[in-house]
Amino acid sequence: MDPNGSVDDKCENRLCVGNLDLRITEAALLKMFSPYGKIVSVDLLWHTRGPKRGEPRGFAFIHYSTKEEAILAREKMHGRLACSRPLVVRLAGERYALEKADSSTKAVSEGHKLHLTGGGIGQTSRSAKIAAIKNKLKSLEEDNSKTKKQKLSDNIS
Repeated sequence: MDPNGSVDDKCENRLCVGNLDLRITEAALLKMFSPYGKIVSVDLLWHTRGPKRGEPRGFAFIHYSTKEEAILAREKMHGRLACSRPLVVRLAGERYALEKADSSTKAVSEGHKLHLTGGGIGQTSRSAKIAAIKNKLKSLEEDNSKTKKQKLSDNIS
């Protein structure tokens, strides 16, 4: 992505392939995706730390020589079964653009909700959080006092 938020040329030629079976190799990916254009590189991602170190992460990046080839491969391979799992194929920059759009939509809708309650967005959000915490504490104190009263009445009888 460039600073203006548009997808750069490198991302337009790259596919992100997800939901891969852990048995799939780079050679198998190359064989599956090569009919749709000239592949520049295939990068299968691996766990580098932790208990799964050295195991595949279940997704890969495939870099085509042109944008058109990448789009064709996405159209043909998205949803296709590989080792009985449907592949999820997107342009590499597409995921980021979708997440950015989703987060801005959420922010706008939260802003409208907060605007209805009055005050600024930061101010109301903080006040709402404080009020929620106070209400939670109050309900916990009430539950605690009810429990103590019941224990006392049980001990008296």
